[in-house]
Amino acid sequence: MPTHLIPPHGGALINLQTAPARAEELKQHAREWPSWDLTPRQICDLELLMNGAFSPLTGFLARRDYDSVCADMRLANGVLWPIPITLDVSEETARGLRPGSSLALRDLEGIILAVLTVEDVWEPDRTAEAEQVYGTADPEHPGVRHLLRDSHPWLVGGRIEGVEMPRHYDFPDIRHTPTELRQSVARLGWRRVVAFQTRNPMHRAHFELTYRAARDREANLLIHPVVGMTKPGDVDHFTRVRCYKAILPHYPANTAMLSLLPLAMRMAGPREAVWHAIIRKNFGCTHLIVGRDHAGPGANAAGEPSRSTAPTTPRNCSENTRKSWVSRWSRSK
Repeated sequence: MPTHLIPPHGGALINLQTAPARAEELKQHAREWPSWDLTPRQICDLELLMNGAFSPLTGFLARRDYDSVCADMRLANGVLWPIPITLDVSEETARGLRPGSSLALRDLEGIILAVLTVEDVWEPDRTAEAEQVYGTADPEHPGVRHLLRDSHPWLVGGRIEGVEMPRHYDFPDIRHTPTELRQSVARLGWRRVVAFQTRNPMHRAHFELTYRAARDREANLLIHPVVGMTKPGDVDHFTRVRCYKAILPHYPANTAMLSLLPLAMRMAGPREAVWHAIIRKNFGCTHLIVGRDHAGPGANAAGEPSRSTAPTTPRNCSENTRKSWVSRWSRSK
């Protein structure tokens, strides 16, 4: 790992992929274990757990970490983490699990991607989670709607052993893990990297904004769009990626890079802005451009802004930290 780059969140980049021999062993045993067919959102979360983008997480949150993240934006050990990463399952599946048992996690075609060693199984209070994470229980909010109407009723937490990464057949040359991106940045000699999160096509204003942000910080630019799950009704990522590729040559040579992020957004507003900053830190970025309504849920059915009122920063932060920690990560953190 290049030592001159900003350290990952929590100090180490987590890699949950097992060695080939262990992966084969897990595949053989998985025939005897209960299985869960992952939803598209869960596949996005699993991929980013496995490749280290969600460092320092080592699996789906167990109950103690879940409660702490919802209430205080921190893991139980005190490390900052604002969004609960959970595995929701049916009651039938949950009733068959106990702490210490194994659960095979499969994609939509039945291919085993990982094995979860169960730590906790519980039925959460979804309304309380919505109020804490999104600042509202309004079902018109897209994140709350998914939580209250589309999620399964039980949660399973535990450590992950990755067997096989989810497969992507579109744009494979610009899909990078945190390790791969850090190595690319190191080879280019970049030290400061400004990340631009987007789920929309880029326009001329976006070009000027990103160019000036990198110039003013004497940094390079990472255009890092989400190609997992975004807000319903957004432009499809196939179209958006072509837009990003078209705009890239307009930046000065060797100053900007494009990489795709298979993230399932929550539309959690301020909390999600913090989450995006942590993820980009794991990819080696030192700065993040935060939009005026970053990861906001948009308007409600009445056409009024449906903004999250969840706290933007965790408790027990100094005032200087509250002002600067989302947009910039210093080397000392």
